[in-house]
Amino acid sequence: MPVCSASLLCLFLLLLCGLLGGWVLSICPTVCSCSRGHRVVDCSSRGLTKLPPGLQHNIHFLNLSFNSLQGLESQLTHYAHLRTLDLSYNRLETLPPALPRSLWDIRAAGNHLRLLDKSDTAYHWNLKVLDLSDNELERVVFINNTLASLQALNLSHNRFWTVPTNLPHNLESIDLSHNYLMQILPGSLDRLPKLAKFFLHANRFSLLSKGIFDKLVGLEVLTLGDNPWACEEEENITKLLTWAKQTRATILGCPCYTRPICGQTHQATPGREWHSALFTEIPLWVNSRVEGHDGQSPARIAEVTSSYQAKSALFETGIYQDKRGVNESGNHRVFVWTSPTNFDSFSTHTKTTAICGTGMIPNFRTHTNYILSL
Repeated sequence: MPVCSASLLCLFLLLLCGLLGGWVLSICPTVCSCSRGHRVVDCSSRGLTKLPPGLQHNIHFLNLSFNSLQGLESQLTHYAHLRTLDLSYNRLETLPPALPRSLWDIRAAGNHLRLLDKSDTAYHWNLKVLDLSDNELERVVFINNTLASLQALNLSHNRFWTVPTNLPHNLESIDLSHNYLMQILPGSLDRLPKLAKFFLHANRFSLLSKGIFDKLVGLEVLTLGDNPWACEEEENITKLLTWAKQTRATILGCPCYTRPICGQTHQATPGREWHSALFTEIPLWVNSRVEGHDGQSPARIAEVTSSYQAKSALFETGIYQDKRGVNESGNHRVFVWTSPTNFDSFSTHTKTTAICGTGMIPNFRTHTNYILSL
């Protein structure tokens, strides 16, 4: 065989092996559904107890929600292109160690997490969204100058008694609603110049220190409803109300008022205010955009949408899960994942209804919604 023909044959075989090799590597795990060249992988609600075999190492999006995972050790470390990881509604007691530093978005809602240690987030420079809602967290430890890219932090429905300190400085949205918060330590909010949305409703605040929100120069929306405000402490509560009327931010659930927005209505009739804001109006929607990278990137955080509506603390709350079509709802809390192939994985939970006999219009309390588009 001539040398030229042999060379061409070798080149052809090399190309064929490369194509076949790429095809083999891109096989989707049998228990999952995949799209975008098998780089977007949905393994939700498959009854998994361990990471499914067959995942290619260049995946960008991995949804493992609604399974029975108890621990992943360091199994995800080598997925160096991973941008979005959803571990929501499993049985995790800690975040998996050594998660890829490429991650933009980590979801671990609805697990059994009790502590977020400094080692869990120390090297996640690229992380933009962290959702640890509906866990058993009592404490989180952040190191100064870490999580520099973090924009949205959801710690709602946990067991915090005080607002965490050393919060990442570039945060734009913090959700600490539905905890046991009673105080905000002095200085905790001093270095959050970009914070625009701050959700503190449904906690145990009765009073707040004077000037506690003064350093939040970028604040746009603050929710304070559904707290047992000490309306009889006239001197202290007046200071808070004075600030609420003067600030440029919208205050939803103004202490000791009957309507959501401070300064627009009269104070509650004594004996009927339930020491919180009583809402009977339609949900108030607040949109906050979290920018991703350029259009060539595998994942883009398109929008963080927050909706809030509450009445008094006298509610009956049930946790439930559902899987239906992707629809925005005014009376649910919904996590929605969308992709070009229209696969869905979301939870609808924390449905809250008013108790009977209070004379209030039955309604639902909506909560923070995060929408991710690929």
